[in-house]
Amino acid sequence: MKTREVRIGDRVIGGGNPILIQSMCNTKTEDVESTVAQILRLEQAGCEIIRVAVPTMEAAAALKEIKRRIHIPLVADIHFDYRLAIAAMECGADKIRINPGNIGAQERVQAVVDKAKEYGLPIRVGVNSGSLEKPLIAKYGGVTAEGLVESALEKTALIEGMGYDNLVISIKSSDVMMCVRAHELISQKTHYPLHVGITEAGTLTAGNIKSAVGLGIILHQGIGDTIRVSLTGDPVEEVKSAKLILKTLGLRKGGVEVVSCPTCGRTQIDLIGLANQVETMVSEFDQLDVKVAVMGCVVNGPGEAREADLGIAGGIGEGLLIRKGEVIRKLPESQLLSALREELEAVARDKA
Repeated sequence: MKTREVRIGDRVIGGGNPILIQSMCNTKTEDVESTVAQILRLEQAGCEIIRVAVPTMEAAAALKEIKRRIHIPLVADIHFDYRLAIAAMECGADKIRINPGNIGAQERVQAVVDKAKEYGLPIRVGVNSGSLEKPLIAKYGGVTAEGLVESALEKTALIEGMGYDNLVISIKSSDVMMCVRAHELISQKTHYPLHVGITEAGTLTAGNIKSAVGLGIILHQGIGDTIRVSLTGDPVEEVKSAKLILKTLGLRKGGVEVVSCPTCGRTQIDLIGLANQVETMVSEFDQLDVKVAVMGCVVNGPGEAREADLGIAGGIGEGLLIRKGEVIRKLPESQLLSALREELEAVARDKA
């Protein structure tokens, strides 16, 4: 679904531009050193827009120094106090996220809109199932996709009525299929870019499964301009998961794809440990668009790795280095990872 373009810092979303990956810091924003360190790790992992909580004036003031030391657009997350939104914009935020419903009186929302207009900054209007207004819950007999959509559209209409339309919308629910339905509905009713995610998705395993299912269905329909995978854990894992979801759907190219066998009784090496090491190592080669196979059996490994550009397969204390299904070297198990790195470095040099 083609949406209008919105500029966030030096990035542009909507209008058919690539879907960008967002995450959110879990540090105290006032702790500039910790927040900057986390953002730089997220940048290295592939994060393209970062959001931070701004619950205090001290946090708002910290944005100025944070912004100076990072390289991706900075979004300020505001709840309740309109003055925090104004301060965040004055201190360098590239975009603010508010729920007009909890900002308070209309004149306070107007003050935020006026400041955004002055600075030319986009406002992300965020609505969550957990904070849906009581009249809409009563109208629809509970929290529903229809209620979420109506709430979001009411809030965008409020800001439009104040003379501003530089907006992004997010409607999130922890109920995966409700979230899917809400995005299907709102995509037919608005031209604003949509930030997509499953909120409160859970821990690493549960959160990844719920996010992959929900985001997969939504994105496959052409809905969504930015995404966040919400996980209870290190936000770097959110970025890794978001990248893999986009690649799996064919919405992003580049980077090394790792495939590995599920292990079986023939496995004679620590395949799980090796696969994890490979996955970590290949993150350094984002400029490549290759597939790497990690196999635990020298019997079937070469054949199973045929569709990969490079592969390794392990046996008892030794392993094979494979290129396009052909064994090119036999070497000790301890050298498999370094040999694979050398091959990737060679591919990178050839493409340079």
